Amino acid sequence: MNRPYFSSPRAALTFMHKSIQDRYFDLDVGRNKTARRQQGWAFPAIGAPETPVLRLTRGQAYSGLRRDVYNDERVAWGRGVNMSHWLPIPIMAMLLCLSACTPTRVDNPMNLITPPKDWQHAPATQTQSNPADLKEWWKGFQDPTLNALIDQALANNHDLRSAVARVREAKAMTTVADSTLYPSIDLYASGGREKKIDRIIGVPNNQGIGLFTPTADMITGGLSARWEIDLFGARQLEAEAAAAQAEGAEQALHAAQAGLLAQVATHYLELRGVQLRTDILRKNIVVQREYLRALKAFNRTGLANQSAVARQETLLHTTAGTLPTLTAICSNLIHRLAVLLGEPPENMQNRLAHAEPLPANSPGIPRLLPTALLEQRPDLRVAQTEVAAMAARLGAARADLLPKLVLSASGGFGALASSGFSSIAESVYTLGSGLTAPIFNAGRIQAHITAFDARLDQVAANYEKTFLLALEDVENAYVAHVSSLERRDRMTEAETSAEEAYRLANGLYRHGADDYLSVLDAQRTQLAVADERAKAATESYVAVVSIYRAFGGGWGAEVSH
Repeated sequence: MNRPYFSSPRAALTFMHKSIQDRYFDLDVGRNKTARRQQGWAFPAIGAPETPVLRLTRGQAYSGLRRDVYNDERVAWGRGVNMSHWLPIPIMAMLLCLSACTPTRVDNPMNLITPPKDWQHAPATQTQSNPADLKEWWKGFQDPTLNALIDQALANNHDLRSAVARVREAKAMTTVADSTLYPSIDLYASGGREKKIDRIIGVPNNQGIGLFTPTADMITGGLSARWEIDLFGARQLEAEAAAAQAEGAEQALHAAQAGLLAQVATHYLELRGVQLRTDILRKNIVVQREYLRALKAFNRTGLANQSAVARQETLLHTTAGTLPTLTAICSNLIHRLAVLLGEPPENMQNRLAHAEPLPANSPGIPRLLPTALLEQRPDLRVAQTEVAAMAARLGAARADLLPKLVLSASGGFGALASSGFSSIAESVYTLGSGLTAPIFNAGRIQAHITAFDARLDQVAANYEKTFLLALEDVENAYVAHVSSLERRDRMTEAETSAEEAYRLANGLYRHGADDYLSVLDAQRTQLAVADERAKAATESYVAVVSIYRAFGGGWGAEVSH
C-alpha cells in the first residue's frame, strides 16, 4: 500500500488541514507536545520541532483522501506507521487482569471450634425454636409498660445513636477505599504575571543590542487524571478490609441493640421486684411494731420480761433499716432506665415510682442448637469481621514489597502574552507513567508485615475466645434459670405453709387456745417468706432475659435512628 511521504511537518500539517474533517486523539510516547487550535481542531504548531509523536486518527477522511490509507491508521512525521487502532485493547486487558490478581491474599487463620451437639443444662421439656422467635422476645411478658420502655429505648438510646453513626462512618470509609481502585480526574486552573531580572532578552536596535526584561502574563487550565494500577491487589485488599469493618460496625450495632433490650428488661423486672419487696417490708414493719407493743403490754403485767422487749426492739430497728436500702435501689433502677431511654432521671420518676406487680406471664425458653450461635450472636459476627479485615490488611501490607505502576495524563489550554512579543494560545497535554519498587527501607515494610501478622493472630484468638464465652453464657443462663425456677417453687411452697400456719394461729387465738404473740409471730414469718418468694420470682424472670441475651435475641427489632 502506498503511503504519502511529507518532506516537513509544515507540509504534513497543511495537507491534513485541508483533508481531515473529523476528530482525532493523540497517544504520547513519552514526550510532551504542544498543538495550536485552528478552526476548533487541534493541529501541530507550524514551525514546531519535529518531536516524534505517534498520532491515532479517528473518523473518515474526505476531499479525495483515500479512506483505506488514512481511516483509523497512525501517521508519523516523515513516514507512515502500520499500526491498527485496536492495539491498546490487549494492553488494557493485561493491566486489568493483573489488577484482579491478589497474590498476597492471606487465608483465614481461625481454628473452627467444634460446637457441642446440644446444651448440657437445657430443660429437656423445651421444644426447638428458630432465630425468628428471638426477634421480639420481650413481648412474651405481656407487659404494656415494658413494651413502651423498649420502644422508647430503641428510638432514643444514645449508645444506639452512636452505633448507627459508626455504621455510617464505616460505610463512607468503604467508599473511600473503593475509590482507590479507579482513576481520579481533577480540574486545574492557574494564572499570573511575572517579571524576573534573570530573564533578559536582547533586541537589535540602531545602537546595537538592547536589553530589557519582558513582563509575561500566563493563564492555563484543563483536566488531569491519575490512576494507580492495582497490579497485585493491594488496593483491592484494602477495600475488602474496609468492607469487613463496615460489616463489623453493623454487627456491633446489633450487639448494642441486643444488650440494650436485655438491660431495659432486666432493670424493669428488678424494679418491679424491689417495689414488691418494699411493700412486703412495710407490712412486716407494721407487724413487728404491733408485736413490740404487745410485748411491752405483757411486760407491764408481768407476762413478758424486759429481755424479750429488747430483742424485739432490735429486730424492729433492723427490719426498718432495710427500707432505705430498698428505696435507694428503686431510685437507682429508675435513674438507670431513664438514661437508657435517653431521658433525664427526674422525668422517669413519676412514670415508674408507682409500684406495679411483676408480669403474670413469661416468654417461652428458647432452645437453639449450639451451632446457631455462629449466626445469631452479633459479637461472634463482630469477631469474624475483625479477622477478615485484619487478614486483608496483612495481604495489603505484603503487597508493599511489590512494584507499583501509576499512569497519569493531563490536557487543557494555555495562553501566554509577553511585552514586546505576539501572544500565543496553545492546547497542551501530557501523558506519562511511572513504576516504583522498594529497594531499601531499613526493614520498615517487613516490620509492618510482622505487626499485621501479630494483630491477625490476636483477633483470631479473640474469635475463638468469644465463641467459648458465648457457649459459657448460654450454659450459665440455663443453669441460672433452672435454679431460680427450683428456688421459686420451693419459696412458693414455703409461702403456702406460712400462710396456713398464720391462719391456724389466728384461729387458735380467736378461740382462746393461743396467745396474741403467736399470731404476730406467724404473720411475721409469712411476710419474711413472701419476701424471699418475691426475690426468687424476680430472679426467675431475669434468668429468662439472660437466656435471650445469651442467644443474641432482639437485634432484629426495628431501630428508628
